[in-house]
Amino acid sequence: MNLPVTFHRAANTEFIEATVWYEDKRLGLGLKFVAEIERCVSLASKHPQQFVIIYQDIRRVVANRFPYSIYFRVAKNHLVVLAVFHGRRDPIIWQDRKVELS
Repeated sequence: MNLPVTFHRAANTEFIEATVWYEDKRLGLGLKFVAEIERCVSLASKHPQQFVIIYQDIRRVVANRFPYSIYFRVAKNHLVVLAVFHGRRDPIIWQDRKVELS
């Protein structure tokens, strides 16, 4: 079963900014980054319980090739991506993001 996915506003911004950054570094690299993040989100949507809870009810998928992780929580009937986050950033930034769990 695939859960519908929504992105927290900040996670969407992080995703877009990282994509632009990679595309500026090398033509086509941004598209590869998007594909990898989409793969991670798809895995989380299909098998959310497969990923370990790392903070409260928040789980993490670690991307391949890129130093990013996707932090998400499962609401009643959908998956909420809270962060598309570089591994060297301070996690306190995403830990306080609030999302309605309806």
